Amino acid sequence: MSFYDNKYNFLKYKNFFMGISLIFFTFSIIFFFTKGLNLGVDFKGGTVIEMKFEEMNKSEDIRKSLLKINLGDVKVKEFGSNKEFLATIEQKGKNNDFVSSIKNHLEKDLNKKVDFRRVEVVGSKISKELTRDGIYSVLLALILMLIYIWFRFEWQFSLGSIIALVHDVIITIGAFSLIGYEFNLSIVAAILTIVGYSMNDTVIIYDRIREFLKKDDQKDLDELINDSINSTLSRTLKTSGTTLLALISIYFFGGEILKGFSFALIWGILIGTYSSIFVASPILIYFKVKRNWEEVVDTSP
Repeated sequence: MSFYDNKYNFLKYKNFFMGISLIFFTFSIIFFFTKGLNLGVDFKGGTVIEMKFEEMNKSEDIRKSLLKINLGDVKVKEFGSNKEFLATIEQKGKNNDFVSSIKNHLEKDLNKKVDFRRVEVVGSKISKELTRDGIYSVLLALILMLIYIWFRFEWQFSLGSIIALVHDVIITIGAFSLIGYEFNLSIVAAILTIVGYSMNDTVIIYDRIREFLKKDDQKDLDELINDSINSTLSRTLKTSGTTLLALISIYFFGGEILKGFSFALIWGILIGTYSSIFVASPILIYFKVKRNWEEVVDTSP
């Protein structure tokens, strides 16, 4: 395709894009500390009830009805159709009487039959453990990636990849804080997937940069890195594009329960692809990557 045959100067505006990344990174931190995350039951505890009515209903009517019986904070959203809903209740039900009392109240107050399909209860102790484990899992992934890149390449590559990964994770969290999607364990799983995807994309470009450095250590570094990005552009766009097609389908047709998860992956792939080109690669220039590679590369056909 002629699109791939063109040579694009990605590093021409490297300072501009690094500035944009810094702005997004800063605002993400501000949103996190001022607005916070819409934590799901996994992290703050509570009761989740999946219900289906025999007749059409409105989520706001259900919420108003549940608030009448002092259950604490209540969130209700449509779950697939206008007969199916997912209710998140702050109060934790410890016995069957708690659930049955809610069911009886809804049927009496709304004058409609309702079936509780699923009930999940998460206590405060479990939610604290899940929060701790979620944070540890992301930190451990970042540390292991740092060690892997350090051994495989040089410290400049390791530093660049970790800065890009932290950039991706923080901006993704900032996006969730701004938009307000529920942040639960599935989102932590999505963030870990983003870490792996972004690192893979970065390693592909880094591998090509190192290969070109071994072939010609006198070439202008900006031009050499730009050639490396262009030579992997076809692979990057095809991989990202096909993955996005599947995720966009899940986002629009996978139901309400998968909205947050699919959004996290879509955003993560976009920001991960961006950071591999405009964050991880320019950092090698700023920190003066090693030029005198002793390994000889066989360039014969």
